[in-house]
Amino acid sequence: MNPALRLQRALQGWTLLGLLGFTLLPWYFLQDLSLLQALPGIGAGPETASGGVQALQHGRPWLWTGFAGLLLCALVLTGRWAPRMQGWGMLLGSLLGLVGLLASGFAIGSTGWAFASFESAWGALPTGQYGMGWGAALVLLSLFVLLGAALARLGAFRGDVFVAGAVVVCTALLALFVVYPVLRSLVAAWVDDAGAYAWPNLLERVATERVWGLGCVLSAGRCGVVWNTLWLALITATGTTVLGTMLALWAVRGGTRLAKPLNILAMLPMITPPFVVGLGLILLFGRAGLFNQALEWTWGVQPTRWFYGVLGIWLAQMFAFTPIAFMIMRGVVQGVSPSMEEAAQTLRASRMQTFWTVTLPLLKPGLANAFLVGFIESMADFGNPIIVGGQFAVLSTEIFFAIVGAALDPGMAAALALVLTSFALAVFFVQRRVLAGSSFTTVSGKGDAGVAMPLPPMVLRVCRSVAGPWLLFTVVVYVFAFAGGFVQTWGRDFTFTLAHFKTAFDVQVGEFGWVFAGTAWKSLFTTLTLSAVAAPVCAGLGLLMAWLLARSEFRGKAVFEFSALLTFAIPGTVLGVSYILAFNVPPVELTGTGLVIVLCFVFRNLPVGVRAGTAAFKQLDRSLDEASQMLRASTLTTLRRVVLPLLKPALVTALVYSFVRSMTTVSAVIFLVTAQYELATTYIIGRVGNGDYGVALAYCTVLMVLMSAITWGIQKLVGERQLGRRAAVESSASAPVTSV
Repeated sequence: MNPALRLQRALQGWTLLGLLGFTLLPWYFLQDLSLLQALPGIGAGPETASGGVQALQHGRPWLWTGFAGLLLCALVLTGRWAPRMQGWGMLLGSLLGLVGLLASGFAIGSTGWAFASFESAWGALPTGQYGMGWGAALVLLSLFVLLGAALARLGAFRGDVFVAGAVVVCTALLALFVVYPVLRSLVAAWVDDAGAYAWPNLLERVATERVWGLGCVLSAGRCGVVWNTLWLALITATGTTVLGTMLALWAVRGGTRLAKPLNILAMLPMITPPFVVGLGLILLFGRAGLFNQALEWTWGVQPTRWFYGVLGIWLAQMFAFTPIAFMIMRGVVQGVSPSMEEAAQTLRASRMQTFWTVTLPLLKPGLANAFLVGFIESMADFGNPIIVGGQFAVLSTEIFFAIVGAALDPGMAAALALVLTSFALAVFFVQRRVLAGSSFTTVSGKGDAGVAMPLPPMVLRVCRSVAGPWLLFTVVVYVFAFAGGFVQTWGRDFTFTLAHFKTAFDVQVGEFGWVFAGTAWKSLFTTLTLSAVAAPVCAGLGLLMAWLLARSEFRGKAVFEFSALLTFAIPGTVLGVSYILAFNVPPVELTGTGLVIVLCFVFRNLPVGVRAGTAAFKQLDRSLDEASQMLRASTLTTLRRVVLPLLKPALVTALVYSFVRSMTTVSAVIFLVTAQYELATTYIIGRVGNGDYGVALAYCTVLMVLMSAITWGIQKLVGERQLGRRAAVESSASAPVTSV
């Protein structure tokens, strides 16, 4: 079929799909009914009716704008129009539908006008509307695709309809599920209880002793949560950077066989819930921990809660984030060119002089990256402060208690979220500025067969004396966290038992077959289901955005990239508050559903897919894409048959990371869970709050084993692919060569 005709048919199909969504699907979102249950009622009541029936029978004429826009696009696509005239017609139709539906969606709420000024200007509406549902989503998707096609017809995106449609749809998704919620939560900091906007509201909430107080410096009082957060982030970032660098130097330049154990250490934060380390430390240093028991037995010191506070949080964050710094620094140390060190030694510099004047300066970009990532991770951390924080308050926990505490204050939560987001974004921009500054390139296109300089003996001894005990301490903490689920009562009765596992994961055989009687099964199945749904969407969308950023040039590309990576800099608690405030009212009402948790998973982990895809595309020559297009393959065909098979490792990485992080996240979803959609991490938090550490640790053990098995399986799959490719090369190389 002619490519132009095939494209015309595809656009007609999108238009038809939008019209079918307007007439045959429920227009508004139904929390209590599934799509199949609601379909029989599309011509009936105002809750389940389609868009056409809503506009005709239920007093919602503003919905006709969507139908009119689609109808205009259909008329243009079925007529004999020149491409440019067709583009103008589609642009007019798509904008008519989008502006009409989106403007009415934000302006009209469940009881009428969403803004009092509109009601005073045009009078009260006889009826309002609910959050948009499947019919509205399909109509809007069709209109966005048609908008992209119209822009391509008018010469944008080099006339590539697929690229234009992908950019427009991805931009709309980022605007709706990243930018809009964050802005909605930040704007809420200015709103008082009556819904009025004013600067004094923000100042009244933020400019308090609780937030900015300096009592710990001026007297024996406490400092505000801002200074607590910044101080904790500073000491955590410093500690993780130093330890991560020592571990990387020891592993890469120390002549040790600890490469595999260190790689396992680097994987632990990924496959474990964020508070496992905190629980392990409680078993060691808590009131009933072994350390306090040893002090009481040896010296008669009564156990206290000395560990809970800044010391406990700092130690837990050091364990949690040092492996991240190690992964960053390991790559940087491996990338230092031996030729530069050899040049310094040729000029009679000692190994110590070479290390301080050549090796260490070349590590500056990695050190800056590790420090700033540790700083951001510490500020965004919620699991460790809530477990071992005690009376030491930080911004992430204050936001949590402002939402779920006795004094329900969403405005205060939004104000604190604004402060936390400001700090996180400032550090994020500093990180990008520092790494985009000086050039530290040491690997060029020329060969470099030099041998890396071993560490100076003094440096090696320091790394071993500091990093060695830390590694041993890490193993002890994880062993205790693992063993805590197998004892009766930690600190009192160390009898081996499986009662905690039975409480959480008991399985019985009843009259009607197998019964999952354990209290944790529901949360585990819910978490597995929602994570399995979110992971492929997150990985696919992330790689698509990475492809657009790597292979396309368009206006607003920098803003597009920043929006795609924004959730990396936004703390999880801020994102959770944002989703609560944004998706609790029309036009998008998702609070209390599993869909809002899936969307939070997708867009929280989206930067991982984008970064994995960007790194993979840097290894693929553009000539592969160009060769396919020269053979008259469409962009979609090139992406599907040429690019995607070469991106399988990146796709697998993004898929596994998204799934595992969705299974173990807590801060972003702590506000979104309900009794129907309880997750594994929130179940564990609840058990810890009740002092039931045995069941919590048993659940953590199951999660660790499950995540390890999934990660191992995917790694074996990627390894088999690489080994198979190597065998093919070897077999072809060993084949006899015959002359022609």
